Amino acid sequence: MTIPQLTSYPLPAATELPNNRVKWALEPGRAALLIHDMQRYFLSFWGENSPLIEQVVGNIARLRRYCKAQGIPVFYTAQPTAQSDTDRALLNDMWGPGLNKHPDQQRIVAALSPDEDDQVLTKWRYSAFHRSPLEAILKEMGRDQLIITGVYAHIGCLTTATDAFMRDIQPFMVADALADFSREEHMMALTYTAGRSGKVVMTADMMPVPLSKADLRALVLPLLEDDEVPEDDENLIDYGLDSVRVMALAARWRQVHRDIDFVTLAKNPSIDGWWALLSRELTQ
Repeated sequence: MTIPQLTSYPLPAATELPNNRVKWALEPGRAALLIHDMQRYFLSFWGENSPLIEQVVGNIARLRRYCKAQGIPVFYTAQPTAQSDTDRALLNDMWGPGLNKHPDQQRIVAALSPDEDDQVLTKWRYSAFHRSPLEAILKEMGRDQLIITGVYAHIGCLTTATDAFMRDIQPFMVADALADFSREEHMMALTYTAGRSGKVVMTADMMPVPLSKADLRALVLPLLEDDEVPEDDENLIDYGLDSVRVMALAARWRQVHRDIDFVTLAKNPSIDGWWALLSRELTQ
């Protein structure tokens, strides 16, 4: 009676996301980031070096860096060890003793370790709001949007999203910054959220501009038609980057750097050229 052994699966692509009923736009001044239950115990069921978990951790880390740069507060949930039967209650019936038997795995994974500015909330039930000051803290901060990442998508993350909605807090479920028991359950959580309690987005949707040259490269390379990888100073047009995609990138990046347009990007269509534009001080 515990969480089963889990296997990696392909994360949802943007083209696979369910249609959202709402058209909410994330606003940094209203938002908070939640990193949900990314403890060694919950990730251990995928085993070592899981490709799925490596991708999810990487996307959450990118989101966290972006939120820090934008002044968006970061919250974590983490279950405690030595939970009493009263504390666990029905969780014992469903999942057994959980972390009580694995206190050495209570820590949040190293790649996502919280710092002194982050707030770590004790997690008692599926929802991050249960027996938690999260709602009160968000209200005090004037935050009514919650970016949700972590595990497991169809259990705690989905319950938290629904609970947020019931409290008039707009939840944004980040499809490629979540992991679940299976791809089917992952997609079920996204479908329910999009249709009933929130908005489903991709990591890239949350971050108008990349935070590093490596992030820029990871964004651009899939857009090229040529299988060869260009050097950072080479012309991306020569590798099959078409004008439609350049215009789409310009529209996206103009959300932060208002002087960027198609002509600006076309002057030096290379990783180095674009990074010089994007690495300038952010403008709001």
